[in-house]
Amino acid sequence: MTQAIQKTLRDSAAMRWTALLLLALAMFCSYIFMDILSPIKDLMLSERGWDSTAFGTMQGSEVFLNVFVFFLIFAGIILDKMGVRFTAVLSGAVMLVGALIKWYAVSDAFIGSGLETWFTNNLNYIPGFDELGVSPFYEGMPASAKFAACGFMIFGCGCEMAGITVSRGIVKWFKGREMALAMGSEMALARLGVATCMIFSPFFARLGGQVSVSRSVAFGVVLMCIALIMTIVYFFMDKKLDSQTGEAEEKDDPFKVSDIGKILSDSGFWLVALLCVLYYSAIFPFQKYAVNMLQCNLTLTPPDANSFWAGSSVTIVQYIIMLVVAAAGFASNFQKNKSMKYGLLCISILSLITYCYMGYMRQSAESIFAVFPLLAVLITPILGSYVDHKGKAASMLVLGSLLLIACHLTFAFVLPAFRGNTVGGVIVAYITILVLGSSFSLVPASLWPSVPKLVDSKVIGSAYALIFWIQNIGLWLFPLVIGKVLDKTNPDIVNGLKAGTISAEEAATQYDYTAPLVMLACLGVAALVLGLILKVVDRKRGLGLEEPNIK
Repeated sequence: MTQAIQKTLRDSAAMRWTALLLLALAMFCSYIFMDILSPIKDLMLSERGWDSTAFGTMQGSEVFLNVFVFFLIFAGIILDKMGVRFTAVLSGAVMLVGALIKWYAVSDAFIGSGLETWFTNNLNYIPGFDELGVSPFYEGMPASAKFAACGFMIFGCGCEMAGITVSRGIVKWFKGREMALAMGSEMALARLGVATCMIFSPFFARLGGQVSVSRSVAFGVVLMCIALIMTIVYFFMDKKLDSQTGEAEEKDDPFKVSDIGKILSDSGFWLVALLCVLYYSAIFPFQKYAVNMLQCNLTLTPPDANSFWAGSSVTIVQYIIMLVVAAAGFASNFQKNKSMKYGLLCISILSLITYCYMGYMRQSAESIFAVFPLLAVLITPILGSYVDHKGKAASMLVLGSLLLIACHLTFAFVLPAFRGNTVGGVIVAYITILVLGSSFSLVPASLWPSVPKLVDSKVIGSAYALIFWIQNIGLWLFPLVIGKVLDKTNPDIVNGLKAGTISAEEAATQYDYTAPLVMLACLGVAALVLGLILKVVDRKRGLGLEEPNIK
């Protein structure tokens, strides 16, 4: 019997981590597309006429169907009924369809088409949703933004379905093993997608000296094709595993609707879910505006057009250096030889310094913000391994909230004080972004592995779906709120654009981001309070959140 178990794919470290790599690469591609327009917010204003309200409404539409049509709940039921492999392929296909629609919406072919006319004249009033103030469209919203929002809604259904599928897949392959390390590693790799997006979206948009925002989205569409291929390969790996173990997710312990009530009646589940929505709402919506926030707060002087720093080759070089930072830092976590471990760490740190120097020389806000996930890639496996062997997951959530608050307040009040100081401002920006990224890494390493400790194994998919649904409420609301707050607190810019006294290019770099950043810091304060409550509840009820996963 022992020999038979040892022959399964799950008991082979190489196969376990190969399965994880396939899932992580699919999420890597989806993370790129998720923020594909974020680093070119200024170009969406100048090229497509999207003001902050239109931009925020479109960005928030990603999770609209998940929240208000409860698609994410259905995705959890599909996952529990049909299993990981079927849902993984389905999510990849849905993401690709949504990506193609969004690409067409921002393409030149959409301009002057019958679809543009239809979207201009329709969807200006959605009965019920308008009265509740939650409509994904509004009168006067650019037609391209409306149609892009439709595509982004479909993409969002697939993306969030993929998220819960990946979490369930990791539990399936790693339960009783290095699960927190696996979840942390998956998110570390996936979040490289954020950096990739920040570097290559503007690169493709300005390629050849001619601006085309559709090229950036087309780049994302290609990656979504790759994501679909990754899920198909995983399908066959997972099927092979089930044939070896005799497991059948879709038949054993069938899902019952009454199980949702059991999950929702658990106070520990609610604390984790609310922590998640507060924490992620202060991160993901911020990412969509971060590049523009830096453009508005840093004094950036474009390099000479004929210099190396203004050319396209520097983008490729900088990205290669970024990969060295991530790969060396990540690999250092798995070295038992101390000289090899610290050697890789030195390579990673020196490469990070080189990357930051290049970002400064390029005078590029998107290149500066691209360091966001790099420190997370280095420390997430460390944190995941620590939770696996030592525990303290709830304590890490409290620490993450404290760092989150400090970073948003630094962006709000300290960074603007360095306006005019080209070196000081960039240094403050780099340090704050790196710390924020490290704060973000605390969540996947500590929060997600805690969910199996709170719910029965047969409804883990539904539990993750419910958490993601609650999280999606924040991810829908706050991009929209940030956009509205920006327009409300910058009336001179809004009125100037309407009157034609200020160009779209000038307006894009003059917003005051203080109010939105303070709002995001307040989310961190609320998350801190819930984190402290969770520690108390864990101690009283013995949930085991502070205990190690591997015993």
